[in-house]
Amino acid sequence: MAKVSFSARQTPFYDEVRKEAEAYFQKNKISRTGDYRLYLKTVILLSSLVFSYITLVWYTPVAWVALLLSGFMGFVLALIGFNIMHDSCHGSYSSKKWVNQLMGYSMNLLGSNQYIWKMKHNVIHHTYTNVDGVDDDIIKVPVLRHCKSQPYKKIHRYQHIYGFVLYAVSTILWVFLTDMVKYFKMDISGTAIKKFPLQEHIIYWVTKVLYVVIYIAIPVYFLGFSTFIVGYLVMNAIFGLTMSIVFQLAHAVEITEFDDATHANLLIEKEWAEFQINTTADFAPKSQLANWLCGGLNFQVIHHLFPFVSHVHYQSLQPIVEKVCKKYNIHYNVFPTFGTALASHVNYLKVLGEQE
Repeated sequence: MAKVSFSARQTPFYDEVRKEAEAYFQKNKISRTGDYRLYLKTVILLSSLVFSYITLVWYTPVAWVALLLSGFMGFVLALIGFNIMHDSCHGSYSSKKWVNQLMGYSMNLLGSNQYIWKMKHNVIHHTYTNVDGVDDDIIKVPVLRHCKSQPYKKIHRYQHIYGFVLYAVSTILWVFLTDMVKYFKMDISGTAIKKFPLQEHIIYWVTKVLYVVIYIAIPVYFLGFSTFIVGYLVMNAIFGLTMSIVFQLAHAVEITEFDDATHANLLIEKEWAEFQINTTADFAPKSQLANWLCGGLNFQVIHHLFPFVSHVHYQSLQPIVEKVCKKYNIHYNVFPTFGTALASHVNYLKVLGEQE
């Protein structure tokens, strides 16, 4: 794997934005971690998941209601990922480490693995955001081109259309393929997983088996295979689309930057904080609904500058970051609405599909 380093040049920007944020927390006498808003949301989302599952498996409604409920269950799984898992795995759900660890296993509930995800996301993605050849969050599927450094193929001309079909099956591939590849290779995009404790090996396999039992074996037993497979595919289609779209709007849009470390070592001529702002984008910053549903992932710029702060504080920190960016003449990437961000992602895929 190529070595990626950042410029030794430092500006007062990052120090100032951190001091302003610290002043906000001190003035309001609040913790950087989650509060009642996050805990209430946790109860709502987990209860919704349990309700959907029990209703579908043991009180199966008529077909059209079952399809809607399956889609709703997939949507809830995505929201659990955005709100509970994401904060927990970043250590910002609670000030208590054991609570973060416990709630972080919501990642395993989704079918993946907390331990692998922390290295993939917290360490690699948050350090080398949008660096092709290092950042594993950049999609690496031959039929999709997500940055200019990836090889061009004629089929990419239609990727802005079929790409969303691939997003819809992404969670199934995530559970049964990409997770397994990382586990058996002990490698994430060229970065070796050097330490994988025995306890984590046990947790990995136990939770994978539980996933199969809960999401496949039990529904098949009570509903039959044909009914199960329709519901499972609908659930994962909504789950995958919701997860993929929200994450892509944060990085794979027209206004974010990408770097290439696929062939040689890379020196990024910026300090880390400015680099994070250039490679991320916010959307719908004034929408309470978007903030609630996305778990603050619509404030990706703020999240990348303050990854250990709970998302419940992002909307309050956003004006601070925007003000300091303006002071230091650093362009702050933001879309006013979800729709404008989605349109930018579609156009980004379209442009990459037309240019070799």
